[in-house]
Amino acid sequence: MRFMFVGDSCTIGRAGDHTWRYRMWRHLESALPGRYEIVGPRTALYDTAADAPLSHDYADPAFPAPARRHLAGWGEGWLHMAPLIGEAVATAEADVLLVSLGLIDLGFYTDSDQTAANVRAFVAAARAANPRVRAVLMPVIPNVRAESDAPFAAECARFNELLAKAVADLDTAASPLLLATAPDPYDLRTDTYDGTHPGPTGEHKLAAAFADAMYQAWGLGSPYGERP
Repeated sequence: MRFMFVGDSCTIGRAGDHTWRYRMWRHLESALPGRYEIVGPRTALYDTAADAPLSHDYADPAFPAPARRHLAGWGEGWLHMAPLIGEAVATAEADVLLVSLGLIDLGFYTDSDQTAANVRAFVAAARAANPRVRAVLMPVIPNVRAESDAPFAAECARFNELLAKAVADLDTAASPLLLATAPDPYDLRTDTYDGTHPGPTGEHKLAAAFADAMYQAWGLGSPYGERP
């Protein structure tokens, strides 16, 4: 199994983070030892001082270089990843996409309908590169902005409905799509460091949501298990 992480700032992480990608790597090491690979065209973290993805300062320096691969970017969403995913899947020969996107789209670039259209374009491009690719899609977890911005909160809720519909419409036996269950509870005050980006407990909860979805729906791997 060749896994590719696809996401925005919550997935790429910033310099000094563990990232939920690291938590998933630790899980895969125990769940699928020797039977998986993490793939993708990028490896860096976002460097806040340089305002660019230039850092390799992961919280655990023992995080091996091959496991750091991803397709994630600070400020990038479905809008940005849809044109990139085909080449990324083809080049890396990815089998399973673990995708967490949408918050940045709704916050800055596109409304819920436009974002949902980009989801469908993303899936089509991924399948053109690998007709048997699988994908687990995470609903948008509204950030602190949604607490005071009612229209934004409504767009997040509507997009999650459209995302569920897209998964139902596009799921096939040859190329299964799976809608993960967003972590619940997920406390923006304790599971994030700024109301948006996951801290250590949030990283574990995101990794667990993906791991548990794959195990429950596909029998792939194992349950995530204990979470600090």
